[in-house]
Amino acid sequence: MKISRAFLRISKALYQSVRGRAFLRIGIFDPYLETLGGGERYTLTLAEHLSKNHQVEIFWDDQTLKDKIKNRLSLNLDKTRFVDNIFVRGKNLLYKLNKSSQYDLIFFLSDGSIPSTLAKRNILHFQCPFPYFLKRIFGKILLNKIKLSRFQEVICNSNFTKRYIDKEYGVISKVIYPPVDIDKFTPRAKENLIISVGRFSKYYINKKQKEMAGFFKNNLNSFRGWKLYLIGGLLEQDRAYFDQIEQSVKDVPQISLFPNESFEDLKEHYGQAKIYWHAAGFGVNENINPAGMEHFGISTVEAMAAGCVPIVFDGGGQREIVEHGVDGFLWKREEELIENTLRIVNDEKLRKEIAQKAIEKSKRFSKEKFKKEMGGLISGLFTK
Repeated sequence: MKISRAFLRISKALYQSVRGRAFLRIGIFDPYLETLGGGERYTLTLAEHLSKNHQVEIFWDDQTLKDKIKNRLSLNLDKTRFVDNIFVRGKNLLYKLNKSSQYDLIFFLSDGSIPSTLAKRNILHFQCPFPYFLKRIFGKILLNKIKLSRFQEVICNSNFTKRYIDKEYGVISKVIYPPVDIDKFTPRAKENLIISVGRFSKYYINKKQKEMAGFFKNNLNSFRGWKLYLIGGLLEQDRAYFDQIEQSVKDVPQISLFPNESFEDLKEHYGQAKIYWHAAGFGVNENINPAGMEHFGISTVEAMAAGCVPIVFDGGGQREIVEHGVDGFLWKREEELIENTLRIVNDEKLRKEIAQKAIEKSKRFSKEKFKKEMGGLISGLFTK
């Protein structure tokens, strides 16, 4: 019996569709997973989404992290598996290559390094600009070029990050903005409250909570009747820095600290706040230390979705989110931060107008848009 060519083409297309869409074995690695910050929301949102149709495995040895992820990030990873971390430093190279070869796709969030992998398809993701003069990355050396040849796509979280990564590694990366589940962040009864959200850490992108507390203390008379909440993740290694901030505000009841706040409490604070402050990058020379800037600004978008007016430092990826004077404000000096804040404090009509525009702007960075762009990129890898 003869089988038509058309039938063979259809059968092949159906097989590739099933193979590409329903039965991929995907491995995901993030070296900073336990911090549960913005980069982790990026990779874990991808894991959650892909696990609906694929076998997703996360390279991480601490199995207890799943519960923390659900509590802090409101992500459901029940369909994923935590497996032996083959990318941890010290793993045997042959073991790593053998294990990686068993995957259809590996998504690797880079700490500046490029891994050795034999997966069928590979995506390299950068959350941070790694310039040659800041860290000993050597992106264009022969070994890295060989490793990079195994990666079909390089993606960045912002055009700010892309500018440095493309130059350092000699690549043409794509930008896919981080996902923000904007539907979970909604305005509530607004209070005279300023909030700032970011990990408490002196070293990993210092969010400048200590400086913001000082700015607020310096202007208590102007902020009479207002409160400042500093919210963020806290690891034990950063406890000393947190203690410094806590000590500096112990006599200022208007300032409160909320380490490791649950997602539900975070949503409530976003909804209540009128103003959102962000100061990462303040006091940092962007040309010398771009890694010290905010690389994108997920918390800024979350705040905007909840109807907060963002007043954020003019640097890094924040410029891709906030348009000065339209849906928020950008500032360079303390005086500009205070001036723009008081404009909102003293003009309720202006606050409402800008807050509404901020809500509209936040929709550009939705979780649905992220899933669509990532889905298209991954599908493209298996149809070429």
